[in-house]
Amino acid sequence: MNLLNHRAEGPAAAPPLLLGPSLGTSYALWDKVAPELSVTHRVVRWDLPGHGGSAADLITEGATVGDLARLVLALADSLGVERFAYAGVSLGGAVGLHLAVHHPERVSSLAVICSSAHFNGSGPWEERAALVRREGLAELAHSANARWFTPGFTVPELVADHRDADPDAYAACCDALAAFDLRDRLTEIAVPTLLIAGREDPATPPAHLREIADAVPGAALVELPGASHLAPAQCPQAVLTALRAHLNGGAERGMAVRREVLGDDHVDRAQARQTAFTARFQDFISRYAWGEIWTDPTLTRRERSMITLTALVAHGHHDELAMHVRAARRNGLTPEEIGAVLLQTAVYCGVPAANSAFAAAQRVLAEEEG
Repeated sequence: MNLLNHRAEGPAAAPPLLLGPSLGTSYALWDKVAPELSVTHRVVRWDLPGHGGSAADLITEGATVGDLARLVLALADSLGVERFAYAGVSLGGAVGLHLAVHHPERVSSLAVICSSAHFNGSGPWEERAALVRREGLAELAHSANARWFTPGFTVPELVADHRDADPDAYAACCDALAAFDLRDRLTEIAVPTLLIAGREDPATPPAHLREIADAVPGAALVELPGASHLAPAQCPQAVLTALRAHLNGGAERGMAVRREVLGDDHVDRAQARQTAFTARFQDFISRYAWGEIWTDPTLTRRERSMITLTALVAHGHHDELAMHVRAARRNGLTPEEIGAVLLQTAVYCGVPAANSAFAAAQRVLAEEEG
């Protein structure tokens, strides 16, 4: 199948972050934010059907936000991205809400910007869809500045994107907005969620974002003074600051888990050895290994310790093995259970590897007894 047009930036090994656009814009909406976010994330920003470089026939009349979400998942699948952080503006934010409700296993965190769980009912969007199908986008593009920005501000490239969008695809996106209402499902969202409202936004006023924040457990809300509907274009630094704090929450959670599993002494030594050269790698470990993998409730910490011991034996990482024998004890494994795990590795990883592993584990357990 055809995929949404997209642009990927940042290290391939960094945690993935998908950025969704507003109706009438392209991924250029994120031009002043995405490059900064790509320092720590693999940023993938995408175009709506019929917008920017995405094919118009990816969407048809009567489309839903769920249809757009499926296109986003197909894009993620094509890039080998299983789980991702997500941020979206307006319609792009609605896509994020849909993903968090209907595909929670794919979303690690959510930021909803100048958007809503409903868009003031179906009537206005049905009227706009009919207008665009009848007359095209010229008149709507002419009024874009008033709908998107505060007086005196504009981004000509985004207005041009609006004017050049495919009318039928734009109208189908209006159909999706007309049918969208997730208010009764918001309490199901379980991922860390940030809401960003533009205080001067006429399309999705702050009350719409407050409604989401009040319903989503643990959600945070930021209101930006002076910002209208396309906040990432008008107030990029404020949006960037809010997103960084939100996304780095994974590092904070990861550091807490890292200390619980490995112990304060080990983590303090690792932090003391950190240099400017290794800082991003340490941040990557905290966010990805400890903030996402070790915090995933699918497996218990006991089970993760057993898997980790096996993997370390298989690859001969005996220094790391000693550290994780200590971690396994913190996670509740008995010496007998650790011995059983290592005996299992003798069958599947080889006797010499298990022999070295038993020696390393015995030293750690002897230290514990002493």
